[in-house]
Amino acid sequence: MIHKSLQLLRLSRRDCLKMGGLALGFAAAPAIVGRAAERRVWRSDPFSLGVASGAPLPDGFVLWTRLVPEPENYDPQKPAGMSGASISVAYEIASDPEMRRIVRRGNAVADAQFGYSVHLEVSGLKPHQPYWYRFMSGDAQSSIGRATTLPAFMSATKNLRFGFVSCSNYEHGFFSAYRHLADEDPELVCFLGDYIYEYADTRPEADIVRKHSEGRETEDLAGYRNRYAQYRLDPDLKHLHAATTALMTWDDHEVQNDYANETSEDFIEPAVFLHRRAQAYQAYYEHMPLRASARPNGASMRIYDRVRYGDLVDFSILDGRQYRSRQACYRIGFGGGHFESDASCPERLDGGRSMIGQAQEAWLFDGLSRSRARWNVIAQDVLMAQLKVRSESGEASFSTDAWDGYPASRKRLLQHVHDSGVANPVVIGGDIHSYWANDLKLDFDDPSSPTVATEFVGTSITSHPPPYEFFVKTLPDNPHVRFMESRVRGYVSVDLSPERMTTRLRRISDAKDPNASVSTLKTFVVESGNPGAIEA
Repeated sequence: MIHKSLQLLRLSRRDCLKMGGLALGFAAAPAIVGRAAERRVWRSDPFSLGVASGAPLPDGFVLWTRLVPEPENYDPQKPAGMSGASISVAYEIASDPEMRRIVRRGNAVADAQFGYSVHLEVSGLKPHQPYWYRFMSGDAQSSIGRATTLPAFMSATKNLRFGFVSCSNYEHGFFSAYRHLADEDPELVCFLGDYIYEYADTRPEADIVRKHSEGRETEDLAGYRNRYAQYRLDPDLKHLHAATTALMTWDDHEVQNDYANETSEDFIEPAVFLHRRAQAYQAYYEHMPLRASARPNGASMRIYDRVRYGDLVDFSILDGRQYRSRQACYRIGFGGGHFESDASCPERLDGGRSMIGQAQEAWLFDGLSRSRARWNVIAQDVLMAQLKVRSESGEASFSTDAWDGYPASRKRLLQHVHDSGVANPVVIGGDIHSYWANDLKLDFDDPSSPTVATEFVGTSITSHPPPYEFFVKTLPDNPHVRFMESRVRGYVSVDLSPERMTTRLRRISDAKDPNASVSTLKTFVVESGNPGAIEA
């Protein structure tokens, strides 16, 4: 996380959604489907974490829930109060929010191997249509969620509203930003990492709003499960997942701050760290609406993916942690992300280093070359633009954890975008707990170098900000930065048409207030065929 690097540097569809939210816990369940309900009587709501949809296609999506009747039961032998064999759970999908016009019903499996989570892969539905769904087990019924299929591939598509979010530290505030984004009725939401935070801040002087589960850092499967359950109990996060369809990727805190591939921040033996990573990845899968193709195999789990939304936009969703080269100049006292100059760390410039690994890089380049969409959005986790930072002696330094730590990898990507004529490339990201609007250039040190793509970075949902004054001092050395603001929390809302992308940086009044209001901080427009953000 680049925020921590700064510390080390110190070189000097609203009504329908409301209706869905009313179908909680113990409403009388509909007619039993097959043997799914098994005449089970629950002492408490097994659907306490809500529902979610994701991995959309033109004919379907993944529907998720997890049976968690005792979310604060931290017994690893009986996670959330569950034990024994997998359980059959009934589901219904309807074409109306009142669930009167049922188009599909059946049974799904709450898999004991994966914490009694359900990953129902639905197909055979109509393209570009909203659907409503719910799960049932015995006398319990979930809330109603909404999911939308994608337009048919390369079908004429006029518009899309989507949002993107990152960095939601439960200890640092309430998730009102999620509620406000849901109320804007986006069709898709991109979660760009740091969905949970693995550590617990136990310092007496810490500015804590609510405490993390168990009051400790998560390091094993039980701990990660408990942390996800705590986050998923939040009503605003449940509301957002029930309201819209999610595109998912991760950053570092889903495992450990600033990890890179098999390398930990604190010099844990790789084999030991990979064991921890395997458990973190399993808990991630258990709580996200992902396909079986993403099911973890030990410490490996493929989440990078491509989502094609008609002829309007292709989303390339990247994994910026699992395959990357370790941070440059990794040494005692400088584990994970930190700032280095070229003189102190020539390794940073090594052309063989990659931010996303060779296989993912080849997959990305091939997809961008083949894309026929009007827009191409690269959804990933960290700041891509160069951020040159001056020490007190005037020496230029760069973060080793962001794309600055992998400049050759970034150059290959931007050169490919330029040479392949990729239509309207836009990069979106998070991690840095601040808003950024950047021109992405072939040569960041040459202001006359062509701008080949636009970058928007969202601020955190709640996570504490880096120092505003620090960033302000960097701006003269970074003329490709069109806007920066680190003092506010919020999310990003995007309206996309064939002609333009309108991006609104949405500001929450106070992350410590569960009833916080929202306003627009800035609005930027990117015109088709003209890379670079223009303030509206």
